[in-house]
Amino acid sequence: MPKNYYNILGIEKGASKDEIKKAFRKKAHQYHPDKETGDEAKFKEINEAYQVLSDEQKRAQYDQYGQTFDGAGGFPGGGAGFGGFGAGGINIDDLGDMFGDFFGGGFGGSRTRTQRGQDIQVDVSLTFKESIFGAEKEISLTKQNNCNRCGGVGAEPGSSMKTCGTCHGQGFEVRVQRTMLGNMQTRVTCSTCHGTGEVPETACSNCDGAGIEHGKKTLRVDIPAGVEHGMRIRVRGEGEAVQGGQAGDLYLIVHIERSREFVRHGNDLFVEVKIGFTQAALGDEIEVPTLDGKAKLKIPAGIQSGEKLRMRGKGVRGSRPGDQYVVITVVTPKKLSKKQRKVLAELDLNE
Repeated sequence: MPKNYYNILGIEKGASKDEIKKAFRKKAHQYHPDKETGDEAKFKEINEAYQVLSDEQKRAQYDQYGQTFDGAGGFPGGGAGFGGFGAGGINIDDLGDMFGDFFGGGFGGSRTRTQRGQDIQVDVSLTFKESIFGAEKEISLTKQNNCNRCGGVGAEPGSSMKTCGTCHGQGFEVRVQRTMLGNMQTRVTCSTCHGTGEVPETACSNCDGAGIEHGKKTLRVDIPAGVEHGMRIRVRGEGEAVQGGQAGDLYLIVHIERSREFVRHGNDLFVEVKIGFTQAALGDEIEVPTLDGKAKLKIPAGIQSGEKLRMRGKGVRGSRPGDQYVVITVVTPKKLSKKQRKVLAELDLNE
C-alpha cells in the first residue's frame, strides 16, 4: 500500500518547508533508534518521507504521481536513490544538528569542531593579608606551549603559509561511514592542517611545523584583592597549547594561611580582645588590631564577656565593604593581693 508521507510526518499537504523540517525533527527525535522511544523502522520511514517532501522537485512529483512514481530520480518504491545518495542513502546535512550527540558529533554537519588544549589546575598559597589586599604571584609550569620561534604558527619566521593540499583549505576531510541507516558522510578535522586550512611553506626549525613545544613557562599573575579560601582564579589561554587550535585555561586554586589575629566571614572580620575586670566594669579606651594597623576603640562600662563591638568599614574592602567585630573576653584575675581581695569583698559586687 502506498505510503502517505504527509501523514507520516503529521502535517497538512500544504505545509511549508519550515513546517516540514520542524515536524521531521520532532518525529526523528522521538523515534531515533538510540533513544528509549526509538523505532528503527519508523525512523527510516520518517527519513524517507522527509527526503521527498523537503525537495521541491520530488515533492511535486510525489503530489502528482504518489509514491509509486518511477521516473528519473524516483522514489524508494521504484528502487532509485535520492539525489545521488544511492539506495538507502540519507542526506546527512539535514540530520547533523540533531544527532551529533549520538555519534560523537560526527553526523555530517557543516561545522568542524575547533581543537582546544587541556585546562591546567594549580594550587597557589597566599598569606592572609595577600588575600585581603591582592598580590602578584610567580607561577612556573612545565607544559605544552606555543613555539617561541614561530609564535605557534608552525612556519619558519619570514616564510609564508599555503593552502593545505589535503583539505584544500576547508579545514576538514569528508569520510563515508556505513551505519544501519545507510552510508553517512561525516566531516572530521583535517589530519594535516588540524583545521586551520593552511600549512607552512617552510616548517619552523624549532618545532618542525607543529607550532608547539614542551617546556617550562613562568607567569606573573595578579591575584585580585578579597579572594577567599578555595576560590578558583581563571587565567585564559595559559593551559596546554594544542596544534592548530586554542590553548586551554589555567585555574589557580587559592589556599589562604590562617591569621593569628583575624577570622574572616565573607567581608566581615572578627578579632578577639581580652580586657581586665576593672576595664569591663568601668569602661576604657584600648588599641585593637585592624587591617590598617592599630586603632583606638572605646569600651563601654559594664560590658560583658562575649559581647561584640562593631567597627564600621574596617573589614574587607570590596563592592560591599565589610565591618570588623571586636569580640570582648573579660579575664577574671586568678591571683589577688590582700588589699585587692579586701576591696572586692567590701564592694560585694554580686549580680
